[in-house]
Amino acid sequence: MNVSEKITIPVRDCEFPQPFPGGLEYNAPARGMWNIVHTGMLLPEAHQIYVCARGCLRGVILTAAEMNAMDRMSWVSIEENDFFDSSMEENVVEGVTDILNKLPRKPPVVLVFLSCIQLFAGIDFPSCLAELKSRFPDIEFVDCYMNPTMRKSGLTPDQLMRKQLYLLLKAEKELEKKSINLLGSDFAADRSSELFKWFDENGILCREITRCRTYEEYLEMGKSSLNMTWIPQAVAGAEELCRRLGQKHLHLPICYGEEEIDRNYASLAEALALPVPDFSAEKEFAENALKKTLQKIGGTPLFLDYTATPRILSLARRLLETGFNVKRIYADVFIPGDKEDLEVLKKYFPAVEITPTLDVNMRFAAPEERNKNALSIGQKAAFFTGTPHFVDLVWGRGFFGHSGVAAIAGLIEDAWENPKDICEVISHKGWGCESCL
Repeated sequence: MNVSEKITIPVRDCEFPQPFPGGLEYNAPARGMWNIVHTGMLLPEAHQIYVCARGCLRGVILTAAEMNAMDRMSWVSIEENDFFDSSMEENVVEGVTDILNKLPRKPPVVLVFLSCIQLFAGIDFPSCLAELKSRFPDIEFVDCYMNPTMRKSGLTPDQLMRKQLYLLLKAEKELEKKSINLLGSDFAADRSSELFKWFDENGILCREITRCRTYEEYLEMGKSSLNMTWIPQAVAGAEELCRRLGQKHLHLPICYGEEEIDRNYASLAEALALPVPDFSAEKEFAENALKKTLQKIGGTPLFLDYTATPRILSLARRLLETGFNVKRIYADVFIPGDKEDLEVLKKYFPAVEITPTLDVNMRFAAPEERNKNALSIGQKAAFFTGTPHFVDLVWGRGFFGHSGVAAIAGLIEDAWENPKDICEVISHKGWGCESCL
């Protein structure tokens, strides 16, 4: 019995929401997931300044360097004595001031990041930003946090970054009734989907930060009357905009089951005061796409992991119900939207395996499992199984609705026909970002 099989459990034995105990953690070297640097870069024309220790700086600087964005990144290194001579706030203010005075062009926005050690020490961050604003009245400053110690309590760094990303949107006297914002996704939505065809037919304007090229375009998002989110990490930011700007919020989670997709569209139609759309043709197309792919790959074992989509159980359920041989799902915890899918898997597919990715014993799993006759969906599943047949899907990749299901079916077929070099692909940091590697 190999290492992963020793800590794997059948789905019938899974407890919701945490099937595995916490403890010392292992992080597989699959680097396609975005971090706070990547997400901050979505704010057009913004400049990021990190004020933290050198060890922490190494990671964020390498992220910016790899995505060829060093012109939008600066840093201030803190030293041990800064915590004993009452100069923490002064170092932030003077360091940021020096950087801004040396830039060839003043940015309209500066994201100032502090790390956990300064917050432990009780730094007065608001006073730092107030002083910077007085020195640079034409620049907007946003407080941002590189605080991994808060990863499992309160808002995670990822949730908080997505919230701060929209902090500069300003209230409008009148909101546009026929415009919405799609918030929180790292990737631009697939504009060829039935969702956007429906928007076009009804004159609905959809704004996304991923498509904004200037700061002024970003500010236009303050005019929309409705904020739509489809990944859970974006909910906190959307709710903040509801309180601050009076915009409405509708969370329509990414999902893959026909009934849930239809419920999402019914909720959206109600929010926009439009008739519920008839997507029966798109639904049939998605189902046929899945069947065509199933015919191509047959009973090939499928391995899925949670980095591919926020709703990995929903995707696994749709594939299983279509007839695919889903053997294993790599996941450490489940989110609230997973509960219904988990119960269905327990009842109808109880032998499907659930394996943690963070368990420290998983550091020994990868060399033992090399299966070229399998197919994986997600970078961690590809790493642990070693199969070159894998779908390089990260966090849903902007797919939504029935067309999203059809798109994933196409990716599965392509993965089977066109093997990939795992090490080369998953070594690139931030899927979809430019990489110098």
